[in-house]
Amino acid sequence: MKVSQLSGSLRSNVGKKDAKATRDAGMVPCVLYGQGTQTHFAVKDIAIEKLVFNPDVFQVELDIEGTKATAIIQELQQNPITDKVTHIDFLQLDPKKPVKIALPVRLTGASRGVLAGGKLLQVYRRLKVIALPGDLPEAIIVDITKLRIGQSIRVGDLETIATGLKFTDAKSAVVVSVKMARGASKAAEADDEEED
Repeated sequence: MKVSQLSGSLRSNVGKKDAKATRDAGMVPCVLYGQGTQTHFAVKDIAIEKLVFNPDVFQVELDIEGTKATAIIQELQQNPITDKVTHIDFLQLDPKKPVKIALPVRLTGASRGVLAGGKLLQVYRRLKVIALPGDLPEAIIVDITKLRIGQSIRVGDLETIATGLKFTDAKSAVVVSVKMARGASKAAEADDEEED
């Protein structure tokens, strides 16, 4: 999993007025929990945006006025109009405790069905998994090379590929599939029959 560094400053007061003043100062109010006590702090909004508006999932090394902690973003609140981040909950990681997180799904290879004119449909961009922090990969890599028209890869199919990860989405849920498109060639079907 990719690692990012963030430094923050402690917040002395907690509440709506203090949170508004923090945002007006170009900072994002945050809370760190998971290992006993909660820590309320603030981080520059520019640093947060680089972390949030990114397809990757990061393990964040926090430095809050000298106190260091490793965490992940557990919950994120955004302004519905401007998409500006208004609050973040960080979950502090314990190497011995499993964590639940949504990892990005990355497709590799050129599908035989797509080369024959089929249409690739990626239903899930992220999948929820439970794993120990040390077992978390950057992404779930799905090889679609052998996928033909009418075939799909389901969550249950990925459990054999991704060791150490427990998927929480339904095993029957389709992650990626190749559907028949108008321009799909009949020659590709004949080619498939010859191979069988």
